[in-house]
Amino acid sequence: MGQNTVNFGDVFKSGFLEKMSSVSILDMVIAFAVAFALGLFIKQVYKKTFKGVMYSASFSTSLLMLTLITTLTILAVTSNVVLSLGMVGALSIVRFRSAIKEPLDIGFLFWSISVGIVVGAGLIPLAVFGSVIVGIIMVLFVNKTSRDNPYILVINCENDQNEKEAIELVSKKVNKYVVKSKTVSPSNGIEVAVEIAIKDETTTLVNDISKINGITNVALVSYNGDYMS
Repeated sequence: MGQNTVNFGDVFKSGFLEKMSSVSILDMVIAFAVAFALGLFIKQVYKKTFKGVMYSASFSTSLLMLTLITTLTILAVTSNVVLSLGMVGALSIVRFRSAIKEPLDIGFLFWSISVGIVVGAGLIPLAVFGSVIVGIIMVLFVNKTSRDNPYILVINCENDQNEKEAIELVSKKVNKYVVKSKTVSPSNGIEVAVEIAIKDETTTLVNDISKINGITNVALVSYNGDYMS
């Protein structure tokens, strides 16, 4: 009976202490140092390629945090099979409610998470090389000046003749246009929303349309490709 006795110290030693030694201190230091450096690189690329008006410092910092946290998670998962199964179950119930304003932000989020996974798995050369390649591609393509800038042109006119004259002028001034919506109201007249593409951000088109008799209002709105009527 004495041979089968297992005290608390034996359980603690066989479980907790062995898990502590599964990942060396040197491996942790190297992994977190590389993850921090690559996270800063992703953060700077995001700042360099940001195209909006209000730059979000908190989102760029979260990219750095995601890289470090994912590295921490993967280091823990790779050190213990049982822990990896529990981690999958725990992460499966996590739900994120923050709305992603720009589609490009999703790419940065996946980039940060992917770098954390690769660094945590010990594939540091792949993480560094892949991040450099992705960063160069992002800077080159995101900062590339587009030939045509999309806009929504909203025209308010009194009758069909005014609308026809305005559309004819639009067809002469822009390379491509598409009528997105048209609203007819007895009190407000006709409102036409036209998707246009112009090479520069000049407002001469708006000025020319406003000079047409019967045009009561003209608005030019920046357009990102999504339109809701």
